[in-house]
Amino acid sequence: MPLTGTAEGPVWRRRTSGRQWAIWSAWLAGTALFVACWQVISASTTWFFVTDSPRVIADIGSRMVPPAWGYLGKLWEPMWDTINIATLGTLLAIVMAVPVAFLAARNTTPSALVVRPIALLIIVSSRSINSLIWALLLVSIMGPGVLAGIIAIALRSIGFIAKLLYEAIEEIDRSQVEAVTAAGAGRGQVMAYGIVPQIMPAFAGIAVFRWDINIRESTVLGLVGAGGIGLQLQSSLNILAWPQVTVILLLIVATVLVSEWVSATVRHKII
Repeated sequence: MPLTGTAEGPVWRRRTSGRQWAIWSAWLAGTALFVACWQVISASTTWFFVTDSPRVIADIGSRMVPPAWGYLGKLWEPMWDTINIATLGTLLAIVMAVPVAFLAARNTTPSALVVRPIALLIIVSSRSINSLIWALLLVSIMGPGVLAGIIAIALRSIGFIAKLLYEAIEEIDRSQVEAVTAAGAGRGQVMAYGIVPQIMPAFAGIAVFRWDINIRESTVLGLVGAGGIGLQLQSSLNILAWPQVTVILLLIVATVLVSEWVSATVRHKII
């Protein structure tokens, strides 16, 4: 807040005139952008369906009750496939992400000019493409099935795990590395005794957290043919079997709640 003088003494002003005009200009530009976006959305929206949506929601909701509990017996195997997709995909991602993380970290990469940019490119590429898109591509290449879902989850998870892990590597206590090096340890021994023990808690937490996320993501991969409970959901939606949809959604919610509890418990024990 600038200080300006008057005959009666100094007067404090909250903002200068230029700053005030800049703020008002920003508000005006934001409002104009909002109006323009709203016009684009309105032009491509069929408002009849929007206004009619409460009636449709009430109609579908009434058809979803009561749930078809007898259909639950057919869902255990697809749900087991979903859990396997998430688990095996996470394990495969860990195997690929750990070397990428060490290559991306400034204090462990063999070349900051060549190797590190390539590792960072792998991380960004993995995180930029959603697992559903990976699944679409892999189903087109490999055909439908659980294997496509596993690889899709793995490719999506590499960037997440590698990014958090290489940040943990860069934040280690360098004094421990210096102590191991001063004792005459080689590069491999420094890695094994000076770096790995420091990042293991973070690594375990990252792996469990990603597995929890993959449980949720793998439930929808079946919608594009990558196996799991999503395939059953798509089949029930196609024939408008709303009581079956209710059972599937409840089973998905219960599975996600269990995975969240397992993830939180394990991370609490580790960290």
